[in-house]
Formats: sequence, C-alpha cells, structure tokens
Amino acid sequence: MTDIFIIAEAGVNHNGSLELAKKLIDVAVDAGVDAIKFQTFKANKLVNKTAKKADYQKKTTLEDQSQYEMIKSLELNEEAHFILSNYCYEKSMMFLSTPFDHDSINLLNKLAVPIFKIPSGEITNLPYLRHIARLGKEVILSTGMSNLDEVEDALNVLLREGLPKEKITVLHATSEYPCPIDEVNLRAMQTMRDAFNVKVGYSDHTQGIEVPIAAVAMGAVVIEKHFTLDCAMDGPDHKASLEPEQLKAMVNGIRLVSRALGSGIKEPTKSERKNIDVVRKSIVASQSIKIGEIFSEDNMAVKRPGLGINPMHWDEVLGKVAQRNYEEDDLI
Repeated sequence: MTDIFIIAEAGVNHNGSLELAKKLIDVAVDAGVDAIKFQTFKANKLVNKTAKKADYQKKTTLEDQSQYEMIKSLELNEEAHFILSNYCYEKSMMFLSTPFDHDSINLLNKLAVPIFKIPSGEITNLPYLRHIARLGKEVILSTGMSNLDEVEDALNVLLREGLPKEKITVLHATSEYPCPIDEVNLRAMQTMRDAFNVKVGYSDHTQGIEVPIAAVAMGAVVIEKHFTLDCAMDGPDHKASLEPEQLKAMVNGIRLVSRALGSGIKEPTKSERKNIDVVRKSIVASQSIKIGEIFSEDNMAVKRPGLGINPMHWDEVLGKVAQRNYEEDDLI
C-alpha cells in the first residue's frame, strides 16, 4: 500500500455488463490506483419496489424506471464477482466492493476481500455494522449525510464488536452527485480525525480532480473517486465520474502532493545542504584592518559565502581585538 491509498470507484458504472467491468479494471490498472471498487447488492434486499429515485438518478436514468428496476439492472451475480476478482488478481489490482446487504457481505468475505467499505447510507444500520465488524477486516467508513454524533455511534459499534481502531479509516463525503463545491467542507475531515483519533480520508463526488488532491494536502490517507469509461453513458453515476485520462491525472497529482508532504521535520534537505555555504553569509572585513585594531560597526560587514563566522555571532565579535591583519572582504 502506498502512503495515499487511492480507490478507483467503478461502482455500477459497468451498467450490468461484465465486459464493461473488465474494461474499467484495465483503466484502473493503467491509472496506477491501489484498488478498484465495485458495488455488491441484491435489489430485492436493498430497496422496496415503491422506493423513489434520488433527484440526480432521475436526471441520468430512464424517467419511467423505478429505483428497484434501476438497481436490478445493475446487479452483478455471484459468478461475475468471482470472474472480476480473478481478473483483478491477474492484473495485480486489488479487488474491492461495497456490500449493501448481509448476503453481499458474506459473498465478499468468501472472496477474501482485504478491506470492507461501509457506504454512507449504511452508517445507521446497526446489524450491518455489527456483521462487518465481526469479520475483523480493515474497514473504511464513509460518512456522507451524517453528523458527528452519528459518526461516533457507528465507530462505537465497530469498536464494541472488537474491531481495533487501527483497522478503521473514516472518510468524509458529501452524498450529492455531483457535489456542489461550496458543500465539500473538507475541514470536517480534520474535525473527525481530531475528535476520534482515527485515520481519515475523502470520498469525492465533485467534478474535477482538484478537491481530492487538496484533501491529501489536508491529511487524507485514503482517496476514493468515481470513474467511468465515458461520462456520456447512460446510468446514475457516469456524469459525476472521471474519465480515464482524468483519473490518471488525479493519481499523478495525488502522488506528487504525497511526496511533497515530507516528514514534517524542519531541517535542511539533502539538496539544500550544498547551497548553505554559497547562499548564507559570514562576518568579513569591510576595509583594511591592522593587527591590534578593535572590530567595530565601521570595519566589519556581512557578505557571502558562509564559510566564516556566522553573522548571528556579530555582537560577540564587536569590540574584540584583531589578532592579524585583514584586507577588505577577508573572513574574520
């Protein structure tokens, strides 16, 4: 795992097609992410047949299609999960998926996924939280639509079931697709880190790549971002997703920022050290000084290079007696 763990969220952008799902895996591999994540669910266990679609879903799917019908069309069966998991293994790509019901949790556990992602909509689902916590796997908890008390309640469920805090990463998220830029509130990620002493990250639903890169600079150790083969495709999440070249650009930006963050220790870097003597200054004679003369403001100056006495010792040199002759610009 790299310093910043990047999840390419394929979600349901395969539109129910195994071949499209494989192409998404290929894109994720090419972009250099750490994992690709799908969504695992059974429509009849996730939503009732009269449930309405979200506003953003209405805009991007068939008008006369119910939420149940939409979700049913995006299901991947158990065989497809094994095929995609094996395809990821062949490509040295970590396969992840978000489960939305207990059967899906069991399927993903059977597939030995190393990390369980809890989506924002399940943060108040007590039986679900208990089920995942008892598996003892790494957990990523998304917190869209929640307040701080609800995040704390969910964390307490996971901890009470024996999941070590070290295995939990909390993701800040805004559950709107796409997310308005003035509703991102990245500082909430830091609030949760400080309040609960947990690792934090960011699940991004904005358009573009700037916000997830900014999140890394603010302390995110996990970044999740939706991507697609083509934003113009039909489906609920395509328009709020990155296309392949954008995904690659985001990964490159995150890797650069991650490298730039450094250790936090303030000291000269390896490349700086060679410049210290060239750029810093020393105390020098500003004019000819004879042996026995007193060093004063009138006969001393500060100039490059920094090979002599550090000018921070100026007051200590003032008033001392010259022990030899100096020409102008000689180091004292």
